[in-house]
Amino acid sequence: MIAYVGIGANLGDAQASVLDALRRLALLDGTAVIETSGLYRTAPVDSSGPDYINAVACIDTTFDPYQLLAVLQEIEQAHGRERPYRNAPRTLDLDLLLYGEQHIATESLTVPHPRMHERGFVLAPLAEIAPDLVIPGVGPIRDYLPLVASQAVDKIG
Repeated sequence: MIAYVGIGANLGDAQASVLDALRRLALLDGTAVIETSGLYRTAPVDSSGPDYINAVACIDTTFDPYQLLAVLQEIEQAHGRERPYRNAPRTLDLDLLLYGEQHIATESLTVPHPRMHERGFVLAPLAEIAPDLVIPGVGPIRDYLPLVASQAVDKIG
């Protein structure tokens, strides 16, 4: 199944953490990284702390969405992820943005990821690797990019 994973960090060596997460995704059994965006520097949204480093990966995986979520959380934990409060600064954050065309709404998982279409730090790297992507139940990402243009999102490297 084709899935998109959002990656972000703003504590410690955030850039190294994002790059390590991409490497770890590529090493997962039954998963191939199809494409990765460049790295983006963004100001925190509904959060605090230093700027974030963000990226998006497109993967092809044999994991079901709940297995994939568990693996993503294991990668976060390997980077010392703590969740002291909602939207706390983080050493690494991996979000399952899309899982094929599926709509999932359970206590542990919501796909498409809520508010992804309102976040420049998601849309800019996602548009880089999938400019014609349509978010199921929401619409084409190109329709939402102008709505987040005021959010500071700078490609780095």
